Amino acid sequence: MFLSPSIRRLPEFRSGLRDMSPVALGVGAWGLMTGVAMVKSGMSVFESVAMTLLVYAGSSQLAAIPLLIAGAPIGVILATAFCVNLRFVVFSLHLRPYLMHMPRWRRMTHGYLTADMSYAMFTRRYPAPAATEPGQRAQEAYLTGNYCVTWCAWMGLSLLGIALANLIPPSWGLGFAGVLSLVAIVCSMATTRLRVLAALIASATAVAAFALPLKLNIVAGIGVAVLLCFWLEKQFGLDPVAEDDA
Repeated sequence: MFLSPSIRRLPEFRSGLRDMSPVALGVGAWGLMTGVAMVKSGMSVFESVAMTLLVYAGSSQLAAIPLLIAGAPIGVILATAFCVNLRFVVFSLHLRPYLMHMPRWRRMTHGYLTADMSYAMFTRRYPAPAATEPGQRAQEAYLTGNYCVTWCAWMGLSLLGIALANLIPPSWGLGFAGVLSLVAIVCSMATTRLRVLAALIASATAVAAFALPLKLNIVAGIGVAVLLCFWLEKQFGLDPVAEDDA
């Protein structure tokens, strides 16, 4: 079993659960809104449940829904989902040194379960991969605790949204509530000047590039913010971890 008792018994696993718990409500609100949106857009309950369980990515789900309903070619749908989720390529490259000692199936499982918030929490706590086997197990336990919370919150509220979609009126403004919950999560993580700068750069770029098709303005915002902040970090010796500790 992937989540073995030896992983659950480690204190880092409980730390991962505890650290991620405060953002579970925001993740759940986004999942609830996505579940409602899928059914309201015309997808069947079976299709909505299958998409929730298999895709597990709210932004790409919301981007793909109107294309599916419009009967767009599968290539267009896949390209759109790829562009929206392009940030996970960056996440994967960063997490690679942490996970390469594991068998392939475990790396793929981590890849499926690790989301934005679990990645952010994990890399904030562990800025560098462990060099010893106990350290590697501790890091894996913490990451597993992180995404146990996010996966359960997302799946539970997404499925609840699917079940209650026909009972929830559109006037409740769930889409706006989901956006507000994500903004609150991002603000809680903007604890250093470099992170605040990254958020401002990404926001400004996304707004300036709003006219791009396939929501590529989001990809552009992420890419510009990552590249500029990496350059600033190396050029001026900025250390977000040290700044956090200070």
